[in-house]
Amino acid sequence: MMHDGGMMSGMMWGMGLVWLLVIVLLVLGVAALAKYLFGRRG
Repeated sequence: MMHDGGMMSGMMWGMGLVWLLVIVLLVLGVAALAKYLFGRRG
C-alpha cells in the first residue's frame, strides 16, 4: 500500500500535467509555424 507521500505524489502528478500541457502547446506552436511558413512559400 502506498500511504506515505500522498501529497508529494499529488504534486508530482500536477507537475507532470503542467509539463504535458507545455509540451503540447510547444508542439502545436511549432506545427502552426511550420504550416504558416510552408503555406506562404507555396
